[in-house]
Amino acid sequence: LTGFKWIAEMIRLKEGKENYIVGGEESFGLMIGDKVRDKDGVSAIALLCEMAAYEKEKGRSLYEKMIDLYVEYGLYKEHLISITKKGMDGQQQIAAMMESYRSNPPKTINGSPVVKLLDYELKKGVNPQTGEEWAIDLPKSNVLQFELEDGSLISARPSGTEPKIKFYFSVNTALGSRDEFDQKNKDLDERIKAVISDMRL
Repeated sequence: LTGFKWIAEMIRLKEGKENYIVGGEESFGLMIGDKVRDKDGVSAIALLCEMAAYEKEKGRSLYEKMIDLYVEYGLYKEHLISITKKGMDGQQQIAAMMESYRSNPPKTINGSPVVKLLDYELKKGVNPQTGEEWAIDLPKSNVLQFELEDGSLISARPSGTEPKIKFYFSVNTALGSRDEFDQKNKDLDERIKAVISDMRL
């Protein structure tokens, strides 16, 4: 679910049970801590300055720190494409695309098995490999997510007002050292291109 109101809702639901650190969404805003429960550029830039000063004391740039975090937690990359279907039947074409994904979901994408199909409109998840199903306890939304065995995640979300559909791609890989960054980063770009090609988007 997009929007800072949903991030704030998760803070409210987990208050006193878990510690919230930071959240963000595709509008590029950030919500730092749980004091201001909305997008807040002032606290975001203050934290960025503090991080830069801290890393400078250690003789490291923020960029170098980012790569070190990739080494520790894995290298993740995301990409978005937006497809507009023109003409009188544009909305119908997009609805048909979503219905096709629901009724005949792919079992593999780019050679990797789909291990979870999450349908937020029907509020259910299914493993296309085994047929196992489970409920999704979130508000209804016309969104489909495909989780692949290799850790990739593809989300499809049509616009409610325009003949447009957005596809979000998330891919990741382990990063053994800083020296591997450039090549692994290129590899992830190629994986995203291959997924888009395999889905014929």
